[in-house]
Amino acid sequence: MATINPYIHFNGNAEEAFNFYKSVFAGEFATVVRFSDMPANPDFPMPENEAGKLAHIALPIGKGSMLMGSDTPSFMGKHNESETRSKISISTESKEEADKIFNGLSAGGQIEMPIADSPWGSYFGMFRDKYGIEWMIDFDPRYKG
Repeated sequence: MATINPYIHFNGNAEEAFNFYKSVFAGEFATVVRFSDMPANPDFPMPENEAGKLAHIALPIGKGSMLMGSDTPSFMGKHNESETRSKISISTESKEEADKIFNGLSAGGQIEMPIADSPWGSYFGMFRDKYGIEWMIDFDPRYKG
């Protein structure tokens, strides 16, 4: 069966963001690659001040999921951190787990919909974290595995 693994880009603070995500989800990084680890490419020279930034990072989450990301080198432009992006949706196995993840990831961010029982029958909340990434947290007892 196919899996979906979100991949998010940052303007130079991917390592800070992923350390924050790791503090909420726990576990260890599966992969950490910096631009300095990549072979030099004369067509795309990496500025010295960006060599230590992340070219790729992966954090296992739950059963078979991976949250991945990278910094975007300055020559590729900047991401607008206030734009509406796709949301990362996390389904939990309990209300307690939903609260823990919601409260952890939303710290310092902007809550769009407080976590609570929803009209469609699940326990649901939505927010933008302090890095501008949008999340939805959901526990639906009808789909509890």
